[in-house]
Amino acid sequence: MRIGEYIASRLETLCLLGIGGLYICLVSYFCRIPTPVTIILLGSGAFAVIVWLVTGWWIANRKLKNLRSRLEALPEKYLIGETLARPKDAVEQQYFLLMKEISRSAIGAVDRARAEKEEYSDYVEQWVHEIKTPLTACSLILANGGDPAKLRRELRRADNLSDTILHYAKLCTVEKDLQIGAVDLRTACDQAVREEMELLIAAGIAVSVQGAGRVYTDPKLLVFVLKQLLINCAKYCAGCQIQMILAENRLVFEDNGPGIPSHELSRVTDRGFTGTLGRSTGKSTGMGLYIVKRLCEKMSIGLEPASREGEFTRFTFTFCEPTANLTKVLDY
Repeated sequence: MRIGEYIASRLETLCLLGIGGLYICLVSYFCRIPTPVTIILLGSGAFAVIVWLVTGWWIANRKLKNLRSRLEALPEKYLIGETLARPKDAVEQQYFLLMKEISRSAIGAVDRARAEKEEYSDYVEQWVHEIKTPLTACSLILANGGDPAKLRRELRRADNLSDTILHYAKLCTVEKDLQIGAVDLRTACDQAVREEMELLIAAGIAVSVQGAGRVYTDPKLLVFVLKQLLINCAKYCAGCQIQMILAENRLVFEDNGPGIPSHELSRVTDRGFTGTLGRSTGKSTGMGLYIVKRLCEKMSIGLEPASREGEFTRFTFTFCEPTANLTKVLDY
């Protein structure tokens, strides 16, 4: 920092000192103090001010130099706030506390970004291994005559995996792509079932849709959410029956499969949670229901899982009223 910059930062104090000098001159004039005495007083004051400015500039430069050396020594620059010594000046202490708060906020943001990056990398690596299964199956099917039904089924699995990782990658920015509109629940359910028909038939699963309803949400994401539940049933509930019960502002998705143990129910939508059934079959990535939960949050849809082991698993979707739903989306 140049001396001129330091002096400019002390202009307010210098103005006050200048006013003090004028006051001394006025007092000396009216009190008839000898001119030499006045000059000595003003000269002493000016010398003290110069010493104060030079000393302050030197101390400030020393602090800045020390700060720069600390900053250069740090591998992560945002950690500088954690290395600062607590100042004695009351005003500087307030700046110090603010710097600490900013630094810790930055550290938290970096830690979250790193965790998200690691999670994403882990999932991509897992996804690459998982997608090899349907691709390898397609090669074997073609090598053995190419059964069209089996080939379509494996291609559907590969397509579902690609769709899942695409939606996972867009979770942080999904609000930008939301297209809220009136959605007929029966139409959405029929579309989801139709797109997963090969997997459902292969797993011997029967699906029934009862009732009707009309909600305001993103139709594409709603179909994706329903497809994830159908895919889960095809993986873990072969031969089961699925019921989708529709009503205004509500959709109940229920199967009569093996169910979920009560101690695992609260964790089924956690990231990476596979559960007893998923671990025993080796088919679970622990991501499907996590993505479903996150998408429901983005669309302001309530999601309530319920299950009784050996009897059923139920997911209840509760849609917001049109005005509330649209208002929340427009707030993004």
